Amino acid sequence: MQPHRQLISSGTLWERTVGYSRAVRIGNMVFVSGTVAADEQGRIHSPDDAGRQAVCIFQKIDASLRRAGASLRDVVRVRIYLVDMNDLEAVGRAHHAVFAQVRPANTTVAVAALASPECRLEVEVDAVIAEG
Repeated sequence: MQPHRQLISSGTLWERTVGYSRAVRIGNMVFVSGTVAADEQGRIHSPDDAGRQAVCIFQKIDASLRRAGASLRDVVRVRIYLVDMNDLEAVGRAHHAVFAQVRPANTTVAVAALASPECRLEVEVDAVIAEG
């Protein structure tokens, strides 16, 4: 028997146009799609500040996890994509503020570009909801 597949949507145009979900929960696992600091209309938050974008992104990820019945405490893997490695320290501070006690596995890489030139980073996470 296949485990129930719960699709979480934030309702953005991109989800419908591209055909993806903000997050997917299968059993006790939750996978959150790459997240940028964009609002529902696609406007980018703090285009010149990667640290502030990271804070916004972690808030959006938290909301998606909660809709799936999880929390930031359940995160086991974080992947961060930066367009400029000079932003690593500011993004690292935002990551630490959220995950200092959780200490998930983390990968941070530099990429050539993201969906919008105003996006300084994109983050995706995987979570496992503790049983019991």
